[in-house]
Amino acid sequence: MSSPSASAATGWNTVIGLEVHCQLATRTKLFCACAAEFGAPPNTRVCPLCLGAPGALPVLNQGAVALALRAALALGCTPDPASRFERKHYFYCDLPKGYQISQFARPLARGGGLELASGKFVRLQRIHMEEDAGKAIHDRGAHTLVDLNRAGVPLIEIVSEADLSGAEEAHEYLTRLKETLQFAGVSECDMERGSLRCDVNVSLHRPGTPWGTRAELKNLNSFKNVVAAIEHERARQRVELEAGRRVRQETRLWDPERAETRTLRSKENEQDYRYFPDPDLPPLVLDAATIARVRAELPELPAARRARWQRDFGLTPYDAGVLSASRALADFFEESARLSQRPKEAANWLANDVAAALAAARLDTPADLHLTPARLAQLIALVADGTLHIGGARSVLKALFTRAATPAELVAELGLAQVRDTAAIDDWCRVAIAANARAAADARAGELKALGALIGPVMKASGGRANPAAVREALLRLLREERA
Repeated sequence: MSSPSASAATGWNTVIGLEVHCQLATRTKLFCACAAEFGAPPNTRVCPLCLGAPGALPVLNQGAVALALRAALALGCTPDPASRFERKHYFYCDLPKGYQISQFARPLARGGGLELASGKFVRLQRIHMEEDAGKAIHDRGAHTLVDLNRAGVPLIEIVSEADLSGAEEAHEYLTRLKETLQFAGVSECDMERGSLRCDVNVSLHRPGTPWGTRAELKNLNSFKNVVAAIEHERARQRVELEAGRRVRQETRLWDPERAETRTLRSKENEQDYRYFPDPDLPPLVLDAATIARVRAELPELPAARRARWQRDFGLTPYDAGVLSASRALADFFEESARLSQRPKEAANWLANDVAAALAAARLDTPADLHLTPARLAQLIALVADGTLHIGGARSVLKALFTRAATPAELVAELGLAQVRDTAAIDDWCRVAIAANARAAADARAGELKALGALIGPVMKASGGRANPAAVREALLRLLREERA
């Protein structure tokens, strides 16, 4: 991945700006009552407005406005008290009316931004509302197939300033943007379903010289592809500039199979879109009371949660970052910590064993593994009171992913309760000492590391159920008695 220092080392500075389209989590479209539903049969979620029929009039979805305003406030933007919808003209088959209803001269909000881990603040230029286009499939020989189910789905476009200087920064910015939108309840941000899409503007320039001509990269359906496309485009532009050729202003398509960008079309300018106010839609008025109400309804956002967890619970920055990867996981941790009264133990289980199980199964939240905060809290309690050692607890956790029983019931069923019977532990220890004379002699001589060679056989003999602390204590006592 690139970085500011890597770019500077080549004699070129990289300038990156991102345009992120986020689908708002509404049940219906932006200007009609058709379902904003993913995966429905083609052209079954359409009406005369979606089809561009003459005389069909748009009616603004107030739920979409509330979500868009929530996103703007979560990102620190300043809302416009009277934004406007305009017609953005272009002639592609995915919007049959020949224009897209969007916002241009007066967007929903301006300013705001996100802070990266380095302390760098990435500014936002604007957030505006618009309707989505349909889907055109061009790889069917001489025919193009068009599905208009998506036409009219509510979007916000989040436009950053060109403050990013490398692929790593772009990836981190997108990660923080996605988590903020999810925590705020604005969108699912599922790139596979198209509810989060990203276009990247990339240009190069020599230090101290004006910025170069930018190319816009499209078809970036994952953060991984964003990183790869930036890397490729940076290298391509560098070759062009160092050969004395001019970089053209154009839209380029990312081809993940060939790992390269290629020309899609010349980049349109603002005059090509012929914006003008939509005569069918009045200004979108947001009064101070509405803005204050939506601001008060915002949940605690991920950066604030991470800071609180580190301050109040003593979590490491790494664990706090893992647990704030999604709102569902963060809420799960909060409830587990409350029920168990052991936040660090809850964080350890979730950030390590549970996270590994989720990754292996390609699932998103502990609930997908049939785990609940109450069951995790019960498991933590069994370890804390000495009923289970950590190895047995891991076995119980795996069983919890597929069984409806409580942790206590699974401990009994699987025979995993720790043995605390001192007589039984003493017997296992005596056998281990007799079978490992060298380790026993070293331990008597004060080399306590040698105890590991004795504890292992005891744990094996007990089926892993002996309390490790009790085993260590018994071994030391028996070795002292023999020496005496």
